[in-house]
Amino acid sequence: MSNNSTSTGVVKAAPTTVKAVVTVVQTVSGAVGRLGISGVLDFITQLFGENLVMELVAAELDPETGLEKPTVKANGRRSGSEDSEIYYKANFKIPENFGEIGAILIENKHYHEMFIKSIVLSGFASTSTSTSDSVKFSCNSWVHHRNDGLQKRVFFADKSYLPRETPNGLERYRQNELEVLRGDGQGERKSAERIYDYDVYNDLGDPDSDDDLARPVLGGSVHPYPRRISTGRPKTKKDPLSESPGSNMYVPRDEEFSEIKNLQFSADTVFSVLRALLPSLESTILSSNEFPHFAAIDALFNEGIELPSDSKVGVLRSIIPRIVKAISNSGKSLLRFETPEFIDRDKFAWFRDAEFARQTLAGINPCVIKLVTEWPLKSNLDPEVYGPAESAITTELVELEIGGCTTVQKALEEKKLFIIDYHDVFLPYVNKVRQLEGTTFYGSRTLFYLTSDGTLRPVAIELTRPPVDGKPQWKQVFKPTWDATGVWLWRLAKSHVLAHDSGYHELVTHWLRSHACTEPYIIATNRQLSAMHPIYRLLHPHLRYTMKINALARGGLINAGGIIERAFSPGKYSMELSSVAYDKLWQFNLEGLPADLISRGMAVEDPTAPHGLKLIIEDYPYANDGLLMWDAIKKWIADYVACYYQEPSLVQSDDELQAWWTEIRTVGHADKKDATWWPELKTPEDLVGILTTVIWVASGHHAAVNFGQFDFGAYFPNRPTIARTQMPTEDPNDEATKQFMERPEEFLLKSFPSQIQATTIMAIIDVLSTHSPDEEYLGEKIRPYWEDDRVITAAFEQFNGRMKEIEGIIDGRNADTNLRNRAGAGVVPYQLLKPFSEPGVTGKGVPNSVSI
Repeated sequence: MSNNSTSTGVVKAAPTTVKAVVTVVQTVSGAVGRLGISGVLDFITQLFGENLVMELVAAELDPETGLEKPTVKANGRRSGSEDSEIYYKANFKIPENFGEIGAILIENKHYHEMFIKSIVLSGFASTSTSTSDSVKFSCNSWVHHRNDGLQKRVFFADKSYLPRETPNGLERYRQNELEVLRGDGQGERKSAERIYDYDVYNDLGDPDSDDDLARPVLGGSVHPYPRRISTGRPKTKKDPLSESPGSNMYVPRDEEFSEIKNLQFSADTVFSVLRALLPSLESTILSSNEFPHFAAIDALFNEGIELPSDSKVGVLRSIIPRIVKAISNSGKSLLRFETPEFIDRDKFAWFRDAEFARQTLAGINPCVIKLVTEWPLKSNLDPEVYGPAESAITTELVELEIGGCTTVQKALEEKKLFIIDYHDVFLPYVNKVRQLEGTTFYGSRTLFYLTSDGTLRPVAIELTRPPVDGKPQWKQVFKPTWDATGVWLWRLAKSHVLAHDSGYHELVTHWLRSHACTEPYIIATNRQLSAMHPIYRLLHPHLRYTMKINALARGGLINAGGIIERAFSPGKYSMELSSVAYDKLWQFNLEGLPADLISRGMAVEDPTAPHGLKLIIEDYPYANDGLLMWDAIKKWIADYVACYYQEPSLVQSDDELQAWWTEIRTVGHADKKDATWWPELKTPEDLVGILTTVIWVASGHHAAVNFGQFDFGAYFPNRPTIARTQMPTEDPNDEATKQFMERPEEFLLKSFPSQIQATTIMAIIDVLSTHSPDEEYLGEKIRPYWEDDRVITAAFEQFNGRMKEIEGIIDGRNADTNLRNRAGAGVVPYQLLKPFSEPGVTGKGVPNSVSI
């Protein structure tokens, strides 16, 4: 363990009076509660009874009896308040030879729960090993009220201990607290509980309401998936494997949003949008039809749409004022979106091939493009089922497009061909999706060529439909061209690929890799690592709010009939596709940024290069900025781990740590438990690698794929979420051909999301791109429990300094016009990995955790 902590609080002299100050965060619910009967009872309690009963726990057993020393009890009474904090004070009479104080027990005698921020004990005499006269407890936790029937809460002092170093007087408390957090797996969870357990995704459907809302269970051999938090809700009547959905999704009490976050997110802003905005939109001029012209799309940002007078709409005006605005004093509301910076800088950027290609490296889904290493392109699917495996993108076609530059063989050797490949992952679902109303689907491949100036040039798009109803496989290659018909076919093909990319981004890059795969880390951390474990304290800031936002997503975004199914091409098969991607593509050892880049052929190891990697595309904004952040995270973690694990045996003998890693692999990601690629956990270096990957995914990766959603997706022609019509060249008929040839713009608009789909998505991504006022950014503030450790404090200060340096480096890169993938006329600077941000929709800022 670290030997630099100065907060020990040793009592060796005669009975000593020690003062305790408890800081409680004032909450709106607590203030409101005091107006009712519970408030009256609390007032009586404060006057005549106990408020907060506190008991000090000695760190060491009695050396004579070998038993725990009796706790020292005191009653804390409210003593005052300041701003949003309330203070309780108590005096303890501590007997001689009580020794070091290791923990404090709290019993809340009020009739409402309270959020305890910290407890400070003061009045200790300094010793030869301590220059501090206080003991600190960083709590930041809800404490249930007297009627909840739960055990006393225990909080450990800020000094961290590995399991084998736990003072013997704390061993029982350490183990008991973990048992409380694990629960017994029985019954439905209550809101005041802090139980962490696992379950499969069996609550996405609602078969009791409608057979069409039944959905398969995700998790298990049929549909592998990460595990989620268990809620213990009853099963549905029609499907004994599915859990009944509910409006109140349980998460452990400390995983709930803060009140500041709740006000910004309105605890349920997503649901408010679903329940209030959609009916309002459907009763206005918006419909399930296409936009009649591009001017109607522009009007969403310029004139807006008047909403009907409705109390729910009035509530929305206070929740999402960026979107729903008041019209003077009329009491009416206007739906009007802020103009995204992307369109504000260059209204026609979305139309250009150069921007289409640039966003594969500097957009919101920059982690799917990969190097072409095998030629000809070929599918791995069964040709008996899906048709010929060979791609229609031939050598001859490609060389015509890059004619005069090079040959395909030379381009492969020089690493100049790149691909976004959604062929094999989507093709098995094409015929299923096409049975749904209002959508269509293809497997797709998009090929790019790296030019001499370091930018990508689109070469070809291939769309494929498997055999169906006696018809053979259909596939066609579209390429940039100069004739009018070819130009419009190319634009339509791009819109299909962009819809594929939007779906894959939301379901895999964003939801699966950031949200769903992180939830098992949160559960295992709370079940297996004590709150006094140094690795728990390192991870805790990076787990904040994730479980709550995931629960909200299960209730309104990824559920049957939710936003994703309504507005994205795969429809009701969206989450099944996410499961397929998890099964076929997800590997923990490839989730770290360097390994991801290498696996996609976008980088090669090079000890002489910065970060030990040589990028194949030198101007790759996501990779360039991400590697700066990856190295900074890894350095901070390595410095921290070195304080506690100086040799491999300490890692191997840490029972909690080993149980944590085993549970992540075999329970949290149970469907991958037999995979051979899981990293071992035997050395400090192994631990640093694992922790860096977990923290990178929760911070840098999520920020890069989330906070640019409004800027790049709000003007939806740039990133349509759905393609609703087939290509006119597939099974052409006279009517479709005539419409396409006479009114190609209308044909494209008909393929785009409908008015209601587009507007809904625009509202949702505005909310999801927003930083909360209480956002905590990577490397911004040191945690209170490290403040008395000089070595850890110095390491964190270096980390904080490096984050500030990275801000400046990114600004410098964005000002360099030689970097054409991030700078140029009308180009939005790449800021998604700038560490810090102000609140709101900013297109920058890297929070500690998947917080929205």
